[in-house]
Amino acid sequence: MSIVKSFSVGDGDMFYIKHGSDNFTTIDCCLSEENKEVIMDEIVKQSKDKGITRFISTHPDEDHLSGLEYYDSRMKIINFYCVNNAAIKENVSDSFKKYCDLRDSDKAYYLEKDCVRKWLNNGDNERDSSGISILWPDISNKSFKTELEKVNNGKKPNNISPIIKYSTKRGSFLWMGDLETEFMEKVANDLDLPKVSILFAPHHGRESGRVPNSLLQQLAPKIVVIGEAPSENLDYYSGYNTITQNSAGDILFLCEGDNIRIYVSDSRYDVDYLDYNIDHSNPFRENGGSNYIGTLLL
Repeated sequence: MSIVKSFSVGDGDMFYIKHGSDNFTTIDCCLSEENKEVIMDEIVKQSKDKGITRFISTHPDEDHLSGLEYYDSRMKIINFYCVNNAAIKENVSDSFKKYCDLRDSDKAYYLEKDCVRKWLNNGDNERDSSGISILWPDISNKSFKTELEKVNNGKKPNNISPIIKYSTKRGSFLWMGDLETEFMEKVANDLDLPKVSILFAPHHGRESGRVPNSLLQQLAPKIVVIGEAPSENLDYYSGYNTITQNSAGDILFLCEGDNIRIYVSDSRYDVDYLDYNIDHSNPFRENGGSNYIGTLLL
């Protein structure tokens, strides 16, 4: 059994994976004075029995790293994963300072397409891998190098985001950070993407981050999770099953065997495309997933 949790943090992203192996992964950070203690209490609790913990930063924007210094004070990040960059900013927050400290330290591991790392995606006799693989960036790609140069000169970092896949026994989840549509169109012919169960729509589900149709056809997602951008900026992925986090709140995916049970924190939220005849007891009910909305059969 493994858990994937998407926190409702407003206009930002924060996830964790409690792997079925001896691994725990956090992807991005968006902590505020209002939510930081509750979220970090949960992360500390859920990770306490795992031998390997890691933090993956998709890119150094405030809505993906705010509160990173508080996260580090609670979890002591010792494995920090990011795309290699030298991002600079005119207005430097404490969170960005912490990001740079970690990025430039011996705790950092730099992500690129098909990278191999012990316990990230390479198990041994001590422990199984986490099931995470990195599908992008190709650091030799001309379009990527152009974006990286922009970032290193203080421009926005959306398009250096990696594409991250987490595989369970039968299902899979995909993150694309804040990749923008125009950039994805430029590199579409250089991407060979797998079919996935759950796609977290890039750029919080904004129209500006709509995944191009050619890539959506490759991914064939069973569910697209649309993030918490303002509703007038969202693309609702017509023709696909969706969960809209603006309405659903926290989303918890409980992965076991050939199904994914899905729970949300808003008791009013519902969808009509999931199977509801599966045992939906939730051993993690206290973690913001009290409303069972159905099971995705794989």
